[in-house]
Amino acid sequence: MQTLTVKRSSRLSGFYRQSPERRRTRLVESRWLSPEEAESCAGLAGFDEACADAMVENVVGLHGLPLGLALNFVVNGEDRLVPMAVEEPSIIAAASYAARLCAEGGGFSVTADAPITTAQVQLLDVPSLIAAEAALRTNTAELLAEANGYLGAMCARGGGARELEVRVLDGTTLVVHLHVDTRDAMGANLVNSLAEKMAPQLAALTGGRAGLKILTNLADRRKVYVRATVPAAALAFEGFPDGEAVRDAILEGQLFAEMDPYRAVTHNKGVMNGVDAVLVACGNDWRAVEAGAHAYASRSGVYRPLTSWKKGPAGELVGLLEMPLATSTVGGAARTHPGVRRALKLARVESAVDLAGLAAAAGLATNLAALKALGTEGIQKGHMALHARRVAAEVGAEGELVEIVAERLARERIYRPERAREILAEEVRRKEAAR
Repeated sequence: MQTLTVKRSSRLSGFYRQSPERRRTRLVESRWLSPEEAESCAGLAGFDEACADAMVENVVGLHGLPLGLALNFVVNGEDRLVPMAVEEPSIIAAASYAARLCAEGGGFSVTADAPITTAQVQLLDVPSLIAAEAALRTNTAELLAEANGYLGAMCARGGGARELEVRVLDGTTLVVHLHVDTRDAMGANLVNSLAEKMAPQLAALTGGRAGLKILTNLADRRKVYVRATVPAAALAFEGFPDGEAVRDAILEGQLFAEMDPYRAVTHNKGVMNGVDAVLVACGNDWRAVEAGAHAYASRSGVYRPLTSWKKGPAGELVGLLEMPLATSTVGGAARTHPGVRRALKLARVESAVDLAGLAAAAGLATNLAALKALGTEGIQKGHMALHARRVAAEVGAEGELVEIVAERLARERIYRPERAREILAEEVRRKEAAR
């Protein structure tokens, strides 16, 4: 008997209007989660003070963030849900909206480099740079073999030291880069240990003195590339019926970021809104990725946008994102934090490279949403609509009443709590009368 495969869809209509409990039920019905997994998403199930105390120092309690799902993502032809942990309203909604636009053009196409993490060994007081470089190059094969002798477990998983690079910093200083394929690990502890073990041999070969021994977070051997296409017609919306005009407004915003580093910083913050939220949900070092991303944006000597938006040959909007993005799906929080394991499960993440691609797709989506809003109705309309939800919740609205009250506040453009209370009372009376 043939088994039927049910295709999971990332289009869950009306999801934002429902209660968290109903959303979890929808995930079970759509076969994204089992009933047990959905139940475990409620609260901080499984994450207690003992778990937290094992993760960081001086624990006095737990501090939570909302975990939401960005919808409508199609990545390399596959529907994906994107878990995002973030405190700022509008990011998840913006990502979901932009992903739906990109789905009109086939979704996000993602490729990535091999997961290379780089160790740096600083060599000071080198008597002859020419002789030192020659010695290192002559002995490269032996040095890589020695490095892999320290990386037995990683080599067994298909990783290991791949390349030795020598860079001159000044008249007496070299830095040696050991590029290591760390597979599904970010590899910070691994390559830091490797640098410390290799330093004496490197110092002896060069006649120098070993200085700092640590990884670099400028992971430019570990880049991810995302492409998305949006038909111009798909960009039209109420009040802005000309999709080509919306496209051109987005392109003007892109050009502004290319011309002005002050704008480029905020432009890239829009990218990192999506990237960071995914990394936090999935227990990754978002600070390292932030540092590397901004350094990469400055590689030309001028701070520039990480994304590029252009008009395609048929008038479509074409977006590209290229950035270093080191991620991990093993060890660390993925091993100790039950919420991280649930997020990885929801995202159907298969590897560190896969996670990097998903996070970058979210980054391109949030950047598109920001450019579209800025070029048309302004960024505040969306922010205020979400602010209305918070006001509704603050005055006691629950479930679908949050959305009803928020929509009326936004329609009236009045966001005062006293008006929210009046609307809530009216809606409660209406519901009671309808029973």
